[in-house]
Amino acid sequence: MIDVFPFAGLPVAVFGLGRSGLAAAEALMRSGANVWAWDDNEAARAGAAKAGVPLVDLYRCQWEEPATLVLSPGVPLHSPEPHPLVGMAKAGGCEVVGDVELLARSQRDCAYIGITGTNGKSTTTALIGHILRTSGRQTEVGGNLGRPVLELAPVDAEGIYVVEMSSFQLELTFSIAFDVAVLLNISADHLERHGGMGGYLKAKKRIFHRQTAPGAAVVGIDDDHSLAIHEELKAKGEQVVIPISSQGPVHGGVYAEDGMLIDAIGGPAKPVIDLKSLSTLAGGHNWQNAAAAYAAAKMAGVDAAAMRDGLESYLGLAHRQELVA
Repeated sequence: MIDVFPFAGLPVAVFGLGRSGLAAAEALMRSGANVWAWDDNEAARAGAAKAGVPLVDLYRCQWEEPATLVLSPGVPLHSPEPHPLVGMAKAGGCEVVGDVELLARSQRDCAYIGITGTNGKSTTTALIGHILRTSGRQTEVGGNLGRPVLELAPVDAEGIYVVEMSSFQLELTFSIAFDVAVLLNISADHLERHGGMGGYLKAKKRIFHRQTAPGAAVVGIDDDHSLAIHEELKAKGEQVVIPISSQGPVHGGVYAEDGMLIDAIGGPAKPVIDLKSLSTLAGGHNWQNAAAAYAAAKMAGVDAAAMRDGLESYLGLAHRQELVA
């Protein structure tokens, strides 16, 4: 579990006591913070109390006291309208952040890879983590795919966190400049929570927040929205931008052509591996995931042999595309 030392001795409110909220509360408590936890669901409050988490009715508290509200990503921040406690916290001068922000403030010297997109985030996150571990890197994997980031182990300066980021989590994270940021694809999703497609795109683009070279943006170009973001990033020239595609050649990027993964980063196109031979990465959507994972791992410094070994030994996510006789 992460030592959230910047909050030691401070009152910190936590709202939303699902798995990530409980992990945040426990990490804060272990780090010496004075936790004020609450959930609108009575059963969730009862479960937290049973786990020893102190409950404070945040509808009746003095919001001038805590400096921070740690908000569950499932709680509306903006649309269709902010949760009442968000407004109360901000009116009291309280910052509103998510659990990934606590990780970023506590684990400052290591590297971060962030992955977002409408589809394929979990597979790509797990695959990147597997490739990095295969290469011998100290690696922790978590975020939206299941394990809350504050349950992860601390890493040293050579270690790396691989974090799946939903659009909700991105809106609650401010301090991370991802060493490698991956945007897979974008299609209409969660639009009611973002006030329309414009808000959704704005949230997704936060994966590149504060990123500068040698930081790398790995961007899918197989849909119009992601292609436009790729072109925008290239025009600004603030970071290294690597295009990826499952649909054919892309200059200076990584792509699948007839099922063959091709690396064209920084030089002539070179075949890497026949993806059709990998049952855990079957289909065009997984070819995009593989291209993104390969590009991210390469930008993180993994050599070609280790990346190939990682792709070949990847077992896939549980309950995803299991082959049956």
